Amino acid sequence: VPLVESGGGSVQAGGSLRLSCAASGYIRSNNCMGWFRQAPGKEREGVAIIDYNGYTTYADSVKGRFTISKDFAENSLSLQMNSLKPDDTAMFFCAASDSRCSVLHRWREGYGMDYWGKGTLVTISS
Repeated sequence: VPLVESGGGSVQAGGSLRLSCAASGYIRSNNCMGWFRQAPGKEREGVAIIDYNGYTTYADSVKGRFTISKDFAENSLSLQMNSLKPDDTAMFFCAASDSRCSVLHRWREGYGMDYWGKGTLVTISS
């Protein structure tokens, strides 16, 4: 079952966006899910992950601004993004792993996920 992201768009700095990922094949699994992003000319990086038990971990650059969550009613993974900055401009990807988050020591570098969506573009203007 594919992962399908939505909710990207263009907003001004300081604004908010909410990304969603249709994840019916993964949302109730015991495995790690997360959001990743790739800015133009940069490597893909981890933004936030959520484990089967709801435990979340964030990249330092988004702590306090972004919130990852699971919506079991909608079978989706969400990323609420507030106080957006131009540096947040990137293609955002939803991903799922066959492993639990606790063993994904290099998730911040984009490693460890086994299934990926095609991405949704977020553009923040100053």
